[in-house]
Amino acid sequence: MIGRLRELAPKSIRHKLILAAVACILVPAALTLIIYNSLTQEAVKRQAVSNAEDSLQLVSGSVMNSLKGMVTIANYVQTNPGLRAYFKLVASGNASGNEYERFMDSNRVLEQLDTLTVVGQNCYVTILLTNNAYYMNYSVSDYNPLDLKKKPWFQKLMELKGLESYWIGVESTDFSYDKFDHPYQLTVARTLRLDSTEIYGYAIVTIMEDQLHSIFGNLSAGQKVTLLDSAGMIVSGGDPESIGKPFPYTAAVDHLKDSSVVSIAGERYLVAQQQIPFNGWRLVLMQPYSQSIVDISSIFNRVFTIQLISFFVFLLLLITLVRAFTKPLVRLGKVTTAVQRGNLLVRSGVRGNDEIGRLGLLFDQMLDRVKEMIAEVSDTQARKRIAELKMLQAQINPHFLFNVLNSIRMKVMKRGDPDSAKMIGSLSMLLRMTISREEDEIFLHEEIDLVSHYVSLMNLRQKEEAALQLDIDPEAFLLNVPRFFLQPLVENALIHGLSQKPGTISIRAVVEEKFIVLTVEDNGRGMDSSELSSLTRKISLEAESLPGKAELKGSFSGMGLHNVVERMRILFGGEFAIEVSSIAGEGTVIKMFIPHREVIRDV
Repeated sequence: MIGRLRELAPKSIRHKLILAAVACILVPAALTLIIYNSLTQEAVKRQAVSNAEDSLQLVSGSVMNSLKGMVTIANYVQTNPGLRAYFKLVASGNASGNEYERFMDSNRVLEQLDTLTVVGQNCYVTILLTNNAYYMNYSVSDYNPLDLKKKPWFQKLMELKGLESYWIGVESTDFSYDKFDHPYQLTVARTLRLDSTEIYGYAIVTIMEDQLHSIFGNLSAGQKVTLLDSAGMIVSGGDPESIGKPFPYTAAVDHLKDSSVVSIAGERYLVAQQQIPFNGWRLVLMQPYSQSIVDISSIFNRVFTIQLISFFVFLLLLITLVRAFTKPLVRLGKVTTAVQRGNLLVRSGVRGNDEIGRLGLLFDQMLDRVKEMIAEVSDTQARKRIAELKMLQAQINPHFLFNVLNSIRMKVMKRGDPDSAKMIGSLSMLLRMTISREEDEIFLHEEIDLVSHYVSLMNLRQKEEAALQLDIDPEAFLLNVPRFFLQPLVENALIHGLSQKPGTISIRAVVEEKFIVLTVEDNGRGMDSSELSSLTRKISLEAESLPGKAELKGSFSGMGLHNVVERMRILFGGEFAIEVSSIAGEGTVIKMFIPHREVIRDV
């Protein structure tokens, strides 16, 4: 039986992928459709309630921001030390200064009141003092602040304590400029008190009711939001004719604690409420339940149908795509079998921008390369022998060159020209260090010898000689250093520092606890501060493009100061440091701090 099942099992990757895809789609899809059908109705209700709560939450945030803005303005007037002090003086009749100073103080207060108004929002701020002095951000011709004392609610302000606010609710608009376009207004009032709790003034902030009503206009179809005060009177929302009147559905919604579906006058409504904590008002959202779920139910039904149809469409599409995607793999499998049988001329021809296409290309290139390598193996040794022969023919034995130079030097000395002989000897030594030495590092004493020969050659080239002074601690002689790391520094001192004039170049090496301090100093022309700053910035870089640098022109070694610093950092790491100091007309000092490390090597 087990053997029979193994025979029936798919053997190609194409069939395995198709069966796996069908299983992965069919099983979850069937379970999803079964569960979906049972949970749709409850989900529709929960979604409708959630949508209503979300809409109410957005409206509540905007409404509370507007109302909190009014409270914030009142708080600012009541707690600002400068305004409080000024209003107290005015209320007590003890305002100081002449008439012009009092006018400027009053003008500054009015400017502060103007800044409290949010841009794009009609907000009226009134400060009314007990001595009938007033300050506001609107014109007296628009509304006389003293008329506030005639309001029926004005006497109730006497009962407020501390920072308590009195919310007047909705009223007809008092401001003549806004009466036509904004028929209703909302007002909050505060008392201004002395430390003795005696009232010396009032802060009244007013906004237009339609600023809140405009927020309610961005709701979904059928959703209506109403703002009610603590007495159940309509503050904003609904029909403009109903503003200031009792809410008709108070009895039906008062007992609700959470969002719910209730029956009102034989029709089911989705009701959501939210309290405004700081003034006892509340927002009530109502929507016919049939309208709240019509879109959701329609969406669920359409989704169910689309899922059913798309399942079969995608299943057929998936099988087709799997066959198309695996076709190159089938082709590669056949070509691999042919190569295994020894046919190296077959090619897959599989191409494309994906992994399979690149695999086919690389496989064909591999076969081409194998064929080329088989052809190259036969003549590799012959070409190597030809190359070695040409190399031997092109080589010049360095020892032959050194022997010839020494022979020339001896003949020149016999003829009585020691200067020329000395120049040839120094040149022979430099060439020996350049050509015959393969190692990158040498001992410091070898580098000192090389620099000595270089200075001797330069002195023979120029009319006036430069003196080389050496002061090296014996312990520093066996320090491993890069070849030709001192020569560029000495060359700079000769060419740029001394300008090929007589002078002294000093090289000192002092062994300290952690470092060997190596100093190259000349008494040449030096550098001014700008030149020194530019040089310091350049050598601080870890890598520098060498071609084209002015300091490399005429350099024997082809390496400049930047290259020396880079080579020392590569050899000694980040512990290596260099300092350059110079005074114009006195000379330049280059000081290198070389960390200790193992210096013993085979010689």
